[in-house]
Amino acid sequence: MKVKTNFYRDYLKRPLDIVSAVILIILFAPVSIIIAIAIKLDSKGPVLADIPKRVGKDGKLFKMYKFRSMIENAHQLIRTDPRFKKLYEEYKNGSYKLKDDPRVTKVGKFIRKYSLDEIPQFLNVLKGDMSLVGPRAYHLDELEEQQEKYPHTRKYVKEVLRVKPGITGLWQVSGRSEVNFDERIKLDAHYANNVNFWQDLKIILKTPWVMITGKGAV
Repeated sequence: MKVKTNFYRDYLKRPLDIVSAVILIILFAPVSIIIAIAIKLDSKGPVLADIPKRVGKDGKLFKMYKFRSMIENAHQLIRTDPRFKKLYEEYKNGSYKLKDDPRVTKVGKFIRKYSLDEIPQFLNVLKGDMSLVGPRAYHLDELEEQQEKYPHTRKYVKEVLRVKPGITGLWQVSGRSEVNFDERIKLDAHYANNVNFWQDLKIILKTPWVMITGKGAV
């Protein structure tokens, strides 16, 4: 299916992303330094999370940057350690979100609540893997398993993968983790099919309030 030309999406969005990312990296630099120190003092492991690659535009996998909010090797442990077998089943059944995750550190709980763990994603925006606003960047196994669980979402996934994932987006300001996969991917598809400046601006303006209140975060 041929995608119609969209002047904002095809020509303006990328330059605006670059300018915005540079400004935000500078503004958040002091906070980033404090978070990095807190992470190192709180638990063993690197400052940045070692997480599986995410699915980007056109299905291309990319390395997402996030501050580590869990114990070291948390993403591997939940899939391979027998101690986390029950937790992994709960993780999958809950649309790849856990309300009470024992892997989350003390500092991690705080930065996840206010989305501060996502600050390093501004680097992904500069690299061109992500946009400031866009659909959620899904895990590959998440997409595969959730499409099996919700077969009717396959058409939405195809639409979502036509655009770059975003740091914030329509689903993030519409309930965040409280929204299950089938509703989340539908919101993402709606965004992907209606990318425009005013919608992006509206989402950006809503994002600080969602961050401050921590609504829907896990």
